[in-house]
Amino acid sequence: MPETYKMTIAGLERELIRCPLNEKMDIAAFVMFSDVELTVACAEELLKKCGDFDVILTAESKGIPLAYEMARQSGKPYVVARKSVKLYMSEPVEVTVKSITTVNVQKLYISKEKAELLKGRKVLLVDDVISTGESLKALEKLTAAVGGEIAGEAAVLAEGEAADRDDIIFLEKLPLFFK
Repeated sequence: MPETYKMTIAGLERELIRCPLNEKMDIAAFVMFSDVELTVACAEELLKKCGDFDVILTAESKGIPLAYEMARQSGKPYVVARKSVKLYMSEPVEVTVKSITTVNVQKLYISKEKAELLKGRKVLLVDDVISTGESLKALEKLTAAVGGEIAGEAAVLAEGEAADRDDIIFLEKLPLFFK
């Protein structure tokens, strides 16, 4: 049985599986997929902490269910920055991202139509976990490239040094596990 880390998130207790990141450190895997109860509770708690915004932007990642639920509860639209260009995307805007949980450098894209939804609007950047902040930087670049204004940056968990930041909104601190 894998080693776990028990924590309370949005009033709900969960056990996160510890995964080796490298020979010196483990991280606790936070996966909201399939956990509807947790997704709904986290969205509700984050919305209480977030200021005014017009639209939510997230990367194509484990943050999608959270962004959807925050959009549903707030009545505001959401946009997903995709990891590849899709046939239906016209004139895509592109940025590069390197995440702690991804082996290779990736690109994020939004279509011209989605870019128009962000242009001149207050954009709330949303992710499941903020660790190195690289995913947020990519979303910041996308927002700037299309003329949006960042209204805030929110995640369920802040991992490692990200938990010491005062420019992000999050519900709980997620420790790193050094060996």
